[in-house]
Amino acid sequence: MVTSRSSEPRTPSGGLPGGLPGCCDVVTVPARQGLEAVDILRRGAAGAGDAVGPVLHGDGGSTLGFLVPPGTAAAWDVPGSTCTETDGRGLGLAPEGPPVEGSDWLLPPEDDAGLATDPAVLREALGEARRLLEVADGCR
Repeated sequence: MVTSRSSEPRTPSGGLPGGLPGCCDVVTVPARQGLEAVDILRRGAAGAGDAVGPVLHGDGGSTLGFLVPPGTAAAWDVPGSTCTETDGRGLGLAPEGPPVEGSDWLLPPEDDAGLATDPAVLREALGEARRLLEVADGCR
C-alpha cells in the first residue's frame, strides 16, 4: 500500500483535501499507546514539533481518537489502530463540544486554527509509542 507524506505537520480545517471544510477522519488507538503518541508528538520527537491536532478520548477512557484529514482511512494500515472514514460526513472541529457522543476532548481544537494531525507524522509517532511500550513491558 502506498501512502503519501506531507511536509506540513498539520492541515488547516478550512481547506482539508477531499472533504468539506472542518471534516475529519478519526484514527482510534488504545489509550496507552495514544497517550504515549501524544507525548511524542508534543515533544516533536516524530520530527514535526507542534504536530498533534485535536484528540478525543472515549469508550470509558480506553481509546484515543486522533482527528486526521478526510481520506486518510483509504490508506491507513497501522496495526492495532483503526481509521474511520467519514465520507464527506466528517467530524467538525468545534471546540465547544466533542463531535462523538460518549467522548470528550483530550486536546480540544484551537479556537482559531482547528488543525488535524498529519497522518504520516501520526503513523511515525504510533510506531515509536508501540516500540517504547514493548520495551517497558519487557522490563516488568
